[in-house]
This record gives sequence, C-alpha cells and structure tokens, in this order.
Amino acid sequence: MPALQRQITSPSRVYGPAWPVSGRERGEAPARMPARAVVVDDHPLFRRAARDLMERGGGFRVVGEAGSGRAGLELASSLRPDLVLLDVRLGDMDGIDALRRLRETGVESRVAVITASRDPADLQAALRAGADGYLLKSAEPHALLAQLRRVAAGQMVLADGLAESLARSIRDDRGRREAMELTGLTARERQILECIAAGHSNLKIAAELEISDATVKVHVKHVLKKLGLHSRVEAALWCLDQRRRGSF
Repeated sequence: MPALQRQITSPSRVYGPAWPVSGRERGEAPARMPARAVVVDDHPLFRRAARDLMERGGGFRVVGEAGSGRAGLELASSLRPDLVLLDVRLGDMDGIDALRRLRETGVESRVAVITASRDPADLQAALRAGADGYLLKSAEPHALLAQLRRVAAGQMVLADGLAESLARSIRDDRGRREAMELTGLTARERQILECIAAGHSNLKIAAELEISDATVKVHVKHVLKKLGLHSRVEAALWCLDQRRRGSF
C-alpha cells in the first residue's frame, strides 16, 4: 500500500488521500466514509492534538490544517470539507470574522467554533456568523469528539452548560423580548419553529412536513426575522423557554 501522500503549503497543510485496498476488494461490507475535516488554529500543538483525536477516535479524516485565518479561508474554500474546526482567537484575524467571510463566499461546510470563552456575547456572535457548533477547549477529549460527530451529522451543538447561559442572555434582552411576538407567525411557521426546537435539520423538517428543502429555508428565514433572532439555536431556546412559561 503506498504511503500517505502529503503536499505542504505555508502556512497551511493539505493532506492528500491514501489508496488502501478497499473493503469491497477484501470481500467486506462497505464502511461508512469518514467526514472530511479541516482544522484551523494558530497553535501547532492543538492542531496536532485535534487531528489525532479526530482520526484515531474515528469518524473523521483530516484533509488539511491551517495556522491562520487567511490560510484557513483559502483551505476551506478550495477543499470544501464536511467540517471545519475553527478557533475563535487567531493571530491574523478574529475567528468570527473568518467564519463570516467563509459564509459570504458560499462555503456550506459545517463549522464548529472552538474556544476557551464562555462569554454569551462571543457565543451569540459565533451563532450569528453562521457557526453550527460552539465548543470548549476545556472539554474532555471523548466529549469533544462526540460533539464534533454531532456537528458533522447536521446537529446544532453547544458545549455543556452554554445553552442555559445563552437562554438567560436572550431573556434578559428586553428589546428583543418585545420583538418576539408569536402573533406574527403563520401556522406553518409555528410548525417550523417547533421542529427547530426539536433539533431537526432542514431536510428532516422537509420530509416531515412534505415540503421542499428550499421552502423550509424560506420559512426559517421568516421565523428568525419575525422573532428578531439571528440563529436556529436562539430560536430553539426561545421556543423552549416560551413552552416553560406556557405561552407557546
């Protein structure tokens, strides 16, 4: 079996594919393909640890890594991985700005932001910029790996304890509460909101309601606008809070 081929560019690194004998050629049942991932962090030791965790833990193949925001943008744009693990604090730019630029260029990869910050303001900024997960570097390795798998599978994931913090932040914003009136939602938009609160992806919502994925996206956009929110996580937490209050 040929050795793993690597092409190195500065300040990013791209890992080319290996070509082992396939399970089908050995007469085995086909295995599920691992998610292709890119790691963006300005600390080489963390990049190495993250790569080892993701590949040895199973479910991921790290196809590239970058040590700066600009290099990360170029890498994610060219490789279009299934998952981008993105540090919030990068040497050349803020990770949230990098995420925002990534979304503006049309990259639809799942993005898990990883940080040491529990500040609700940082959490909200990441979600508004388009993050699919907000994870903590202090997490136990097995917990972090499980969270990354969930993000790659299409779920919105927050590190343990942060959902409550985000809910309090939203609830304490008086102006936003006044904008969150259910009377402006249509019956279909209420259904969409309930599905979001249940953690369903757009594809699952479309299948359950027997509508197209594109139609779901339009409804989600309208729900967020009417409620004065910026992300699905905020909408889900708000919906759950309203249920506890008995007003939804």
